[in-house]
Amino acid sequence: MKTAMVWGASGGIGQAITNLLNQEGWQVLAISRHPAGTETYEIMAEFDDSASVQSAVMEAAMEVDAVNLFIYAAGDIQVSPVREADPASWSRQLNANLTGAFLTTHHSLPLLTADAHLFYLGAVTERLQLPGFAPYVAAKAGLEAFAAALAKEERKRRITVVRPGAVNTPFWEKVPMRLPKDAASPEKVARRILDAFVDGHTGQLDLV
Repeated sequence: MKTAMVWGASGGIGQAITNLLNQEGWQVLAISRHPAGTETYEIMAEFDDSASVQSAVMEAAMEVDAVNLFIYAAGDIQVSPVREADPASWSRQLNANLTGAFLTTHHSLPLLTADAHLFYLGAVTERLQLPGFAPYVAAKAGLEAFAAALAKEERKRRITVVRPGAVNTPFWEKVPMRLPKDAASPEKVARRILDAFVDGHTGQLDLV
């Protein structure tokens, strides 16, 4: 039985990934700030707190010997011009989208198999320069740079940054734009991620 570790498992895409993996017979460690109370093995953690993340990984290590699939699906967004932005919002978005990715990876690497596949949830290029999105843009750009450097360090492991377009989840409610009619379902994104794992994909995976 393969084992997956899903960070941000209570979000729209995170839940869809967790559900799909369960359906496919995986053993899933679902880690989030607010566990949903499902039958999946759930762990609570604050992703911007190193000690909290380390504790979550130690708890995971008591349940499984190794992890084949690592997915960082956590994130946050708040749209505001730089002139009006709250510094606390800047920190929150960088922590959720970038710092959390580093901390969860840093503490999880010893638990991952030698050929584990790591996925990070990014964003499509077209959305990276929109006005009002500066903290989100900076975080996602940093995430891609982080993943690229990590791939050179962990050459036996596969690293993929998934860049979906609009996805029909509650996350979209934080964006002051109408949800496109062709927005993907979180289940479709989850399926593409699992297919990418099976296919051995590396690098960027654009879902548009």
